[in-house]
Amino acid sequence: MPEKLQPGPLAEEISLLAAAFFSFHLLLAYLADHLSIHLSFALSSMVSLFLVVTYLRLVVGMRFAAVEAATAQFLYLVLFSYAFFFKGFTGLAVTIGSVVTLFVVIQMAGKIRWSERFR
Repeated sequence: MPEKLQPGPLAEEISLLAAAFFSFHLLLAYLADHLSIHLSFALSSMVSLFLVVTYLRLVVGMRFAAVEAATAQFLYLVLFSYAFFFKGFTGLAVTIGSVVTLFVVIQMAGKIRWSERFR
């Protein structure tokens, strides 16, 4: 018989991952009071990426952590946040990122044989 998914362990893993993501915002907010904004941004990005990759390597393996997760975090946390440095172009940068993401997703989804998946 299939077992019902226990939410406790899953919620714990998600919470730890969310805290590693949040470290970027927390560090940036406080470092910017003491260092240049660009140095604060770089340090916060590196710390957050380090936390996520070192945690996920234990949970899902080094390859996924270093390639898929780090790339996604860099694109959607670091580059998205960096778009705010380009006054007047933030919306355009986010829109371009969204359109490129949509392109990648529909290309991946186009290869899936949905009739076979939902049998």
